Amino acid sequence: MKEEHKMKQYVVDAFTDKVFGGNPAAICILDNWLLDELMMQITLENNLSETAFAVKNGDKYYLRWFTPGGEIDLCGHATLACAYVVLNFLETTWDVVTFETLSGDLIVKRNKNLYEMDFPSYELNTVTVTEQMIQAIGAVPTEAYMGRDLMCVFEDESIVRKIKPDLEKVKILDGLLLHVTSRGKDTDCVSRTFAPKCNVSEDPVCGSGHCHIVPFWANRLQKSKIVAYQASMRGGTLYCQTEGKRVKMSGKAALYSKSEIYIED
Repeated sequence: MKEEHKMKQYVVDAFTDKVFGGNPAAICILDNWLLDELMMQITLENNLSETAFAVKNGDKYYLRWFTPGGEIDLCGHATLACAYVVLNFLETTWDVVTFETLSGDLIVKRNKNLYEMDFPSYELNTVTVTEQMIQAIGAVPTEAYMGRDLMCVFEDESIVRKIKPDLEKVKILDGLLLHVTSRGKDTDCVSRTFAPKCNVSEDPVCGSGHCHIVPFWANRLQKSKIVAYQASMRGGTLYCQTEGKRVKMSGKAALYSKSEIYIED
């Protein structure tokens, strides 16, 4: 006879104070780890850019992030979403939660309605703007940099907002994700993120992407505090500060749903 297990799942919109804005992430709270294959199946069933799985470990939580294309080493919006779940529904007396992850310990602090994350920044190396990049993006960047991801810089915000990349050609470019960015008119910078290698066409608001974008603009603008806007269809605002090789990133979150997943062994 098959045994039935159930676990709680929350869907939270991160980097927004309104449902249907920001970037949605599914957060699964587990008593023990599931098989990787099963976590991948749940991720594909959710069909969101990110499904995160968390298991309590003493006064910390283990946290892993899965895209429809597989597990990744860092995800900002799902970390914010998971912190929102932990601090509002699981550990209501806490104001700080520490996550053990593939990128080391990540600490998230609650400050009223903002959740502040402390992430490692990616080291950026200048790379040559190639014809391959131009063909994939459909616009000519003024500069290009490589960290974990490829980041291309443009002269004007309007170019970033209008870009319609050829996602099949983006898959051939180096780097896990593609970020396009420029100075902003109402914020310090504007960006968009494309992730076809993770089976995500456009990531609505990418936290790990801003571990590339924010250090760049902090250096370029000679200021440590950066307000960043991700100009996807859903849109999202990130309040950031650089401290050495770290990026502090704050945002709001809104609960979309709370449910139970049923699984048979």
